[in-house]
Formats: sequence, structure tokens, C-alpha cells
Amino acid sequence: MTTQIEAVRLDRALTAPEFQRLADVPPEAQWFANLTSAQTRRAYQNDLAGFMRFTGIAQPEEFRLVTRSHVLAWRADLEKQMLSGATIRRKLAALASLFDYLCECNAVLHNPVKGVKRPAVDTLEGKTPALGDAQARALLNAPPADTLKGKRDRAILAVLLFHALRREELTKLCVKDFAQERRGVPHLRVQGKGGKLRFIPAHASALRLVTEYLDAAGHGQEGEGPLFRRIRTPKAGQPAAALTTGSVYADVVVFYMKQLGITGENMGPHALRATAATSALEHHADIAKVQEWLGHASISTTRVYDRRGSKPEDSPTFRVAYG
Repeated sequence: MTTQIEAVRLDRALTAPEFQRLADVPPEAQWFANLTSAQTRRAYQNDLAGFMRFTGIAQPEEFRLVTRSHVLAWRADLEKQMLSGATIRRKLAALASLFDYLCECNAVLHNPVKGVKRPAVDTLEGKTPALGDAQARALLNAPPADTLKGKRDRAILAVLLFHALRREELTKLCVKDFAQERRGVPHLRVQGKGGKLRFIPAHASALRLVTEYLDAAGHGQEGEGPLFRRIRTPKAGQPAAALTTGSVYADVVVFYMKQLGITGENMGPHALRATAATSALEHHADIAKVQEWLGHASISTTRVYDRRGSKPEDSPTFRVAYG
């Protein structure tokens, strides 16, 4: 046994000081390092930084001294800042997630966020608007059909509007992820939040537009390369760069929305996701299937997009008549 232990010591990848240093990492830091989504990590980092500023926490271990009174005082301060109910709920959820992990690690005995009342959401529909059918059709046709950028942007808008992808999911698509055959039907292989993988049947219109774009761009055989990339050819020896989420937002979605006069609060790629989900539900898609399609962990999140009872054209406004 002693000989086996000595052999393991000789083969170890970590030095003894490195091993001890990792063993001393506080669970608060472990929780943060375990968040797989960069977007979630950024949001939670900002939320917890706000709580730390409010309470004066300087070291991770000080989270273990937090009581429900601290959380209630923070919630009251957030309300004074006139933040929306949804924003306050998200911030409390970030703090609750940390304390759930600390409870699992036996670093604290209970979660002080539990029992703290969350604000009601501002509206059952959420804050993300959905486009009307005519607006969606106009947006799909807005990019020019005779340029490479126009073909790319048409394909991007089609993938967003027909498959309800998040913009980060769209930028992660590789060429090989598009039109994968499953049971004889082309699918998109989508990397969702938290590294969760889902396969979505590809819409015929999107298939056609992506194929036209790849034929024009010439990288249809680069399976590992990004599907949607910058138009400029990369320098010799450099790999092609995927389109960034910021570029999808500003240079594609908002760019063509403004051309069409589609403006307003929260108009961007997420509005196209809301549009696709709303359209699917209005055309009798099962809400549980839509939840799976969107990659939602909870069906309550999917219900935010269920606007079947609130179509503007069904309003009593249009039934009013005088004379």
C-alpha cells in the first residue's frame, strides 16, 4: 500500500502546494466558477457585486454571516432605486443560487433568501415585444438578396424567426450543426444555456436561405468552422471569426428593424425569439413542446410568450362603432 501511495505521488499532476491551494478555495468562489454560461456569470457577478457593495462584504467568507434581515434591507434599497419587479427578482435569484450551493457544502445552515417575498412581475407578457406577421415578413425580406452580406443576414433572420434561438446560440452554430439528419429530417444542433444541447427541426425557408448563403460564401464544407461569420476574409493563417452577439444585435437585427421603422423599447434579437414563440403558440403548438423548443427549464418562463388571449386585433376597441 505504501508503495502504491508513493507511486501516485510521483505521478500527480498537482504539486503539494497547488493541491492545498485548491483545497482552500472557499465554496463561494467554487459556486461562481461552476457557472457554465458566460452570460449568466456576468449577470450574477453584477448582481452579487451590488449586494456586496450594499452590505460591505469584502471577502467571500463573509457571505456566511448574511441573515434574512440583510436580504430584506437590500430588497428595500432596490425598490427605492425604482428597479422593475423582474430585475429585483433576478437579483434575489442570483443571491439565492449562491446560498443554495453554500447549504449543499454545509458552509451555512440555511438560505437567508428563502422566505423573502419576491416582487410581482410587471406583466404576464414580460417586457419583450413580439412582431406582427406583416412586420416579420418585411424583416425577412429587408436584406438585399444579391449581396453576400444580404444573403448572410437573410439567413440569420430566418434562423432566429423560425427557430426562436437566442443570439448567443446563433453565434455558436458551426457549419456541421446545421441540417443534421435525425430520423430523415434536417435539424439544428443548438448549444443552449448551461451547456444543454437540443436538436430543433430546421424550417424549410431557413434551410433554403442558409444553403444560398453557404453557396455564396464558400465555406459550406468547413464543418468545424462558424456558420455565421464576418464578411471580410481572415488574414492568412488565421481562422475565420464567428459573428459576435453584439454584431448580430446592432449590425443585423436592429439595423434592418430601423430601416423598416420598427422601433421601441427592447426591440432586438430577443424580440424575434418572442415573435417565434408567440407565433407557434397562436398556431396551436403545444406549450410543453414550445418549452422544450425554447430550451426553458420552467414552463412558467414559456408562458410569458403566450399572448393568445391578447391579440390587438381582438380588442373591443375595434368593435366600437358610432352611427
